[in-house]
Amino acid sequence: MKARDKRTGISVVFTLNNGYNCSILKEKPMKKLLFLLLVSLSLCLKISAQTTYTNPIIPGFHPDPSVCRVDDDFYLVNSSFGYFPGVPIFHSKDLVNWQQIGYVLNRPAQLPLNNAALTTGGIYAPTIRYHAGTFYMVTTNISQLKNFYVTAKNPAGPWSDPIWIDIPTKYPVIDPTLYFDDDGKTYLLTNPGDGSQGIILMQIDIHTGKLLSAPKTIWQGTGGRYPEGPHIYKKDNWYYLMIAEGGTEYGHKEMIARSRALTGPYTADRANPILTHINRNAEGNPIQGTGHADLVQAQDGSWWMVCLAFRPVNNNHVLGRETFLAPVQWKKDGWPVVNGNGTIQLNMQAKTLPLHPYPAQPVTDYFDADTLAYQWNYINNPVMANYHLKKSSGHLGLTGNADDQPLTFVGRRQEHFNFAASALLEFNPDVPDEEAGLTVMMEKNYRLNLRVAQVDGKRCLSLVYELGNLMHIEKQVFLSPGPVELKVTGTPDDYLFSYRQGKEDFTKLGTIATKFLSSEFAGGFTGVYIGMFAKGNHTVSKDIANFDWFRYEGSGLR
Repeated sequence: MKARDKRTGISVVFTLNNGYNCSILKEKPMKKLLFLLLVSLSLCLKISAQTTYTNPIIPGFHPDPSVCRVDDDFYLVNSSFGYFPGVPIFHSKDLVNWQQIGYVLNRPAQLPLNNAALTTGGIYAPTIRYHAGTFYMVTTNISQLKNFYVTAKNPAGPWSDPIWIDIPTKYPVIDPTLYFDDDGKTYLLTNPGDGSQGIILMQIDIHTGKLLSAPKTIWQGTGGRYPEGPHIYKKDNWYYLMIAEGGTEYGHKEMIARSRALTGPYTADRANPILTHINRNAEGNPIQGTGHADLVQAQDGSWWMVCLAFRPVNNNHVLGRETFLAPVQWKKDGWPVVNGNGTIQLNMQAKTLPLHPYPAQPVTDYFDADTLAYQWNYINNPVMANYHLKKSSGHLGLTGNADDQPLTFVGRRQEHFNFAASALLEFNPDVPDEEAGLTVMMEKNYRLNLRVAQVDGKRCLSLVYELGNLMHIEKQVFLSPGPVELKVTGTPDDYLFSYRQGKEDFTKLGTIATKFLSSEFAGGFTGVYIGMFAKGNHTVSKDIANFDWFRYEGSGLR
């Protein structure tokens, strides 16, 4: 839009409706120019819909994002691995702000986990799609070595029981996606976990999961290792096949190819990779490992990419792989460009849809409902008799198992580098084997525990580090009668553990480097959880550990 002052001859140019720039063309005296400059800048701030948003859009352990749009609503799912319920699902109006609306898999019949010893089993790489009034979520249950999909009319649930896909056992495949073609046929696209067969396409009966055609390799990728995470899109009579390569590590990257026929042959974009941070232009970027992406077109015609990435600190990352967002433009030659140069940043500037933020979630859970809030997870399929939650009681009670299969545990993701988490525990064990407390955990056998147990006939609080096969008791203190408040404070470098009883000041018990819970040290594909636990150690606990409340407060950049 261009305005001209007739008295001064000054032209003011500013952009409306998602504009990027404001400028003044100087033709007359400086004082009036400055005045009109301030006016025009004010107008720009009010009129332009350019937005600075923060990545990641969903922080903490939320990998392998997949997204779909229905009218003005967006829905997104993530991998959940060995945690239950499985496949968290989020809703958004603007792609920037997201609110969890539930879980796709919230019944053991949908998600048998076989009480896996580690949290790296379970659900790998779900895809969500919408077709003819029905939502579909397709994924792999690694604990079962099977592919399946579930359906729903309402994305908040309920979702159906699994429809298992009849894939020959010689194809142990992961990362499935569904594609509904214009001719009414439905196709499954996937890849073997070892990358040996490239990207495989097969027609299926969407009602039964039966194969209607033999698996066919349609693209081997560009030569990078582990071609995976395939998705197909149709635009301008082209079929676009987008995949990840390089492994979900620092060498991760997103590649794309296209064909006039669904079955190929596919020609790769000469500009590949379309998203990566392995090149020199992003070597200092605080975001690394970008890849495993999905595309969506918004109702205003704009295109967007969601992807996973991680944020290392001192060459270690503890928050897991998170969900990021970037704008996508299509060049005249028909190929997509991600954010102008194939990279993403923490602070992004882009033309967005009108922003629709959600109210902040409460920092304290008082356990005053009959069901747990959406942020909470169990490890594997829980033994529900060990969990005691009633609205009338106002606390969460945990009973320890005789063994750790599964561990009695309720936890939430660490979503900030800087945070404080605390819980009020009332637990009076009569026998030495019983314990309960607060834990910070990466995988099941890398845990930092504030543990209440009986020692020498007295109630004792111990700070215990369990790092694989190593266990170290950092400090022990005997407790007075009554509840104890357990607390962990996190920074990018350290976890600090402390406690208090009554209204006394917190007493520090110890500090340990966060790197010991990083993916680089502990391995695995997940991120750090903070939660409450109880253990029977060879016998089922007789005493219930009652948690009156749990508080999590994050600060600064997510």
